[in-house]
Amino acid sequence: MSVDLNGIGPGQVNTTRTTADKASGNQTSQAPTGEQAKAQSPAARGENVNLSNQAKNLKQLEQKLGDYPEMDDDRIEQIRSALENGTYKVDAQKLAQKMLEMDKSIFG
Repeated sequence: MSVDLNGIGPGQVNTTRTTADKASGNQTSQAPTGEQAKAQSPAARGENVNLSNQAKNLKQLEQKLGDYPEMDDDRIEQIRSALENGTYKVDAQKLAQKMLEMDKSIFG
């Protein structure tokens, strides 16, 4: 059994409805007449959504990022070749600094 919380406001009593009750309740509802449809608020007939400038900018940024490959194949090949040749050098200072930054971000 599920509890229907939709439409409950201050001063209303919680009622429990089973899924079967909801299904039978939906079948008995009738389509609104012309006058009832005119009386409905715009939100009941359909919703309008306005995105903020920040949301629009984020969407554009997401689209731009989608154009870039997830991996830089050329860089991967350079590193692979350097590892095979034995010419790949690890900067110990830089590695240690990154490890400390990661530790600080995780543990504070």
